[in-house]
Amino acid sequence: WYVRLNRKRFWGGEYNKDKLAAYQTLYEVIMKVSVLISPIAPFYAEQLFRDLNSVTEQYAEESVHLLHFPVYDEKLIDSNLEDKMALAQKITSMVLALRRQVNIKVRQPLSKILIPALNKNQLDYIAEMKNIILAETNIKDIKLIDDTSQILIKKVKPDFKQLGPRFGKLMKEVVQFLNQLTQEAIIEFEKSGKINFEHNGENFTIQLSEVEIISQDIPGWLVEHDGNITVALDTNITEDLKDEGLARELVNKIQNIRKDSDFEVTDKINVLIKNEAILKQAVEKYFDYISTQILAKSIKFVDNIEQNESNYVKLNDDIEIIISINKN
Repeated sequence: WYVRLNRKRFWGGEYNKDKLAAYQTLYEVIMKVSVLISPIAPFYAEQLFRDLNSVTEQYAEESVHLLHFPVYDEKLIDSNLEDKMALAQKITSMVLALRRQVNIKVRQPLSKILIPALNKNQLDYIAEMKNIILAETNIKDIKLIDDTSQILIKKVKPDFKQLGPRFGKLMKEVVQFLNQLTQEAIIEFEKSGKINFEHNGENFTIQLSEVEIISQDIPGWLVEHDGNITVALDTNITEDLKDEGLARELVNKIQNIRKDSDFEVTDKINVLIKNEAILKQAVEKYFDYISTQILAKSIKFVDNIEQNESNYVKLNDDIEIIISINKN
């Protein structure tokens, strides 16, 4: 998780203090892990330790098995940060699970997720971790809401075994009353544990234990629950989102071709794509992003590509393209 979140720090930009800090943190952790695993993975731990220590000569000992176990430093423990990151990981996993349910790849951006925040603490944590969650799930925005009424349609189903004997002939009116409850009234019913039913000037109290609350997802949204966390994913894909998804798929396919062709990471390339109207629109819209990611000097659409230079690529279930890549 740490390595994935810090890829840009490891690979991009200049060798500055920030990059050095990222490498040193990773080094410190791996070195400590080599010591901790040495009793159960002695040979791997030894190799790992020697590889690291040969560069820094941090330890005078020649073997990991001659080191004392590390002693934890309580001052370095940040429980608050751990809780925030755990929440970010949980929400990320839930969103990715929802994507898998409807077979929407992570490379396809989606517009937003809704998360009901139960308290100010949770609200603050999610707000602080927002950028990490968005980056890991490829979602454009997170909307924090006060309750689940915006993402779930709730209905109240009476328990006839309990209510029937109590209300007898009035049961029809009770059912009608429960069916007509608003979402706000149902939420209040859940909070208070009871609701008042009035008939012909007589008041009755219906307990929450005497009914069942049924939740249905709002059309166009998928909802996932895990403990006290609820996440709703907007699965509607607009034209812009579809184009961006195609651009990301194209980048991925070209990067794979570069790798298979044994190109160097820094090699600039020229790209030819056999005409495909839908893809052409996406490339024109996201040309700068695509060319930057694949180091392309040019991207051109042509009517024909020589057979010996062709790469057949399937972007999704609907689009197959022929592409040619050459070093600049």
